[in-house]
Parts: sequence; C-alpha cells; structure tokens
Amino acid sequence: MHHDIAVRTADLARTFDDEPRHVLDVGCGTGLLLRLLADRLPEAQELVGVDAAAGMIAVANSTANDPRLRFHNGVAENLPFPDESFDLVVSTTSFDHWEDQGAGLSECARVLAPNGHFVLTDLFSMLLVPTLLVGHRDRARTKSRAETFLKASGFRTVQWHRPYSVIIGTVVATK
Repeated sequence: MHHDIAVRTADLARTFDDEPRHVLDVGCGTGLLLRLLADRLPEAQELVGVDAAAGMIAVANSTANDPRLRFHNGVAENLPFPDESFDLVVSTTSFDHWEDQGAGLSECARVLAPNGHFVLTDLFSMLLVPTLLVGHRDRARTKSRAETFLKASGFRTVQWHRPYSVIIGTVVATK
C-alpha cells in the first residue's frame, strides 16, 4: 500500500508547471518517494529527506541510487534547513505521527520558497471523526481540520485529491 501511495503522490507532485530544483520529503522513511521523484524530476538539483527514525535514514542512505539524494535524521517540528530553501516539500503517511502537527506544518512553510508547493498525503476522512473524540483530539484527521492547520501555518491555495482509498487523502497547498 505504501508503494502505491508514494507512486501516486510522486505523479501528482510532478504535475505542477514549475520545475522544482530543491525538494524536501518530511518523514521520508526509507526514501522511496524521493527515489521516485528523482526519476521524475531530472532537473532537480537536490532531493533531501528527513526522518525521526535513524534506522529509516540508514536504509534510505543504503538504497540511494542518485547522487542528488541526501538523508538526515530530524523531526518535522525542527527542520534543519534555512528559510525558503525548497521549491517542493512532500510528506506521505508520516503526518499523523508528528508530535505537533501545527509546528511541523509551520516548519514546512518556513523552508518552502514563495509560491512553492506542499504535497501532504495522509489520513484525512470524515470516517476518522470518532478518533478525534478518543485520544486524537489535537490531530488534523479531516479535511476541514487540516485546512485550518495549513492556513494557520501560512499556506494558501488548498486543493484536495484522493490518491488511494477512502481514508487516505492528499492536500496540495501553496505558500
């Protein structure tokens, strides 16, 4: 399932008119999405992944098949990059695990260049409303809650896509 989600997210990220030169994957795991993007974005100068799990970063580094790929240990809430340093920021199936989703989104907005795109694929569905009542009150698990978090973090233009299933959604936001 994760492979299909990554493929569909990479295909969606590639549909923008601009040619991103600097790409960041927040919660990159094994680096699958960045490897797919490296194939689809030959003009990109660097594709960087960050993940909180050192083991995931080790796997990502061992499977990196392109010199433009770099991976770092870190968390969404404190990205180790300068302001406005990426044209495209992506994240798949890690957002629900971020400690502080609002802070993580603010960091994504901070490192994204003006008019850059943020592509976020994760759990977004009205079917998840009951989980907000029991244990996940601070989570953005519905479209409306996610849009509130995104706008509070400085994003504008929000478009929704359904890349995989009823509960997996993708939001594309612009800074």
